[in-house]
Amino acid sequence: MLVLSRKLGEKIYISDNICITVVDIDRGKIRLGIEAPREVPIFRQELLPDQGQAAAPAAAALSK
Repeated sequence: MLVLSRKLGEKIYISDNICITVVDIDRGKIRLGIEAPREVPIFRQELLPDQGQAAAPAAAALSK
C-alpha cells in the first residue's frame, strides 16, 4: 500500500486518466473528488459487490 499525505486542494494522479483531489477536511472527515473515465468502476468499501477478499482491497483503494 502506498500512503501519501495531501493538503486541501492537492491532487494525486493515477496513470493518465484518474485524478483524486482533497476537496474538504472537517472534524476528522476528508472529502475526496475523483475524476475518472465512466468505464472505471469506483465503489465505497461498504457498497462493494461481494466478490471475495481478493477484490476488496483494490476496489477500496479506488474508492478513497
